[in-house]
Amino acid sequence: MSIASSAGAGTLFGHRPFFLYFWSRSLSAFSRQIAMVAVGWQVYAMTNSAFDLGMIGLMQFLPTALLTFVAGHAADRYERKRVVQACQILSGLTSAFLAYGTFAGTLTETQIFAAVTVFGFATAFESPAVAAMLPAVAPEGMLQKATALSTSAFHIAVVGGPALGGLVYALSPGAPYVLMMFFWLVGSTLNGMIVVERAVLSKEPPSLASLFAGVAFVRANPAILGTISLDLFAVLLGGATSLMPIYARDVLHTGPLGLGILRAAPAIGALLMTAVLSRYAIERKVGVRMFQAVILFGVATVAFALSGQMWLSLLALIVMGAADQVSMVIRISLVQLATPDDMRGRVGAVNFLFVNASNQLGEFESGLTAAWLGAVPAAVLGGIGTILVALLWMKLFPSLRHVERLE
Repeated sequence: MSIASSAGAGTLFGHRPFFLYFWSRSLSAFSRQIAMVAVGWQVYAMTNSAFDLGMIGLMQFLPTALLTFVAGHAADRYERKRVVQACQILSGLTSAFLAYGTFAGTLTETQIFAAVTVFGFATAFESPAVAAMLPAVAPEGMLQKATALSTSAFHIAVVGGPALGGLVYALSPGAPYVLMMFFWLVGSTLNGMIVVERAVLSKEPPSLASLFAGVAFVRANPAILGTISLDLFAVLLGGATSLMPIYARDVLHTGPLGLGILRAAPAIGALLMTAVLSRYAIERKVGVRMFQAVILFGVATVAFALSGQMWLSLLALIVMGAADQVSMVIRISLVQLATPDDMRGRVGAVNFLFVNASNQLGEFESGLTAAWLGAVPAAVLGGIGTILVALLWMKLFPSLRHVERLE
């Protein structure tokens, strides 16, 4: 039996670099989820404007869109843990500013938007560096399991972060910012304690060619191009979860509590699958398994779209989350293993930009299609589109389909 199949989460958490990495990433993820709740509630309480709520998302997205390639180059040129550490410290200090202004009663809407922009700037630089660090902190031969566990930090934050943020906000509007500051500063301390032995820094001087080297590398490698583009188009078409408020009220006839349960269901499915993958690695036909997972995601999307029962909708969403987790773990591992260490930051930046674009454009596509055709036809078409993309990509990228093993 191989190390990958016999060793589990205990072995990973017993590896000090991964242990520190996991908890630092978890604290950052929780802070971002708390921020979404606290900032949204506070802005809406100040302005009663839905447009201002939309501006919060725009203020976070713009730095990502503008700085992604610069951030990827920074992750390859400088020590990655220091890049992440600097971003976490900046986010913690920004949280302290929001806490002070809230407690003092001097915080304005413009200041909140400025702070959110800083959070977006920090996220743009932190995300490629964090992704590029993973192969260096994972024990040899355990990247797949390390990927499963590290992505679980995000799913746990999605389930627990908003609830924690809402609970703390109920105590005091400034309290969530204090908690975020604490989480980010502790996370930066943990990051500073990480010692890696396989770090390789790029020696390329800053230039347009080096900034966009990640794009060139992706285009020149069919397996990586197929992996990243599959995620882009599958998520773009399969964005039915953005229609959950319509389903909760008009199809399933439930209230805000039901909507909250529906939103948590995909993350629960992903966490359940994480528990499986952290113990039993996918050891054969990983390319085929990835395509099968995307197809299952599409089938579950269609099931959710056609369901009129709460239990069936929840089951479909759980399956969607589990299938997406399988696909995500394989995709991330394939990209990491096929990318030289001194390019991982820039390639990770391309992947990060594609993922962000697919999520946001997918929500727009689903909303636009629902406005034209109705929520149910829009979700059905999205699920079918995801299945067709997976089948088409199997033909277009045979090298990806024939990938046999990870590690």
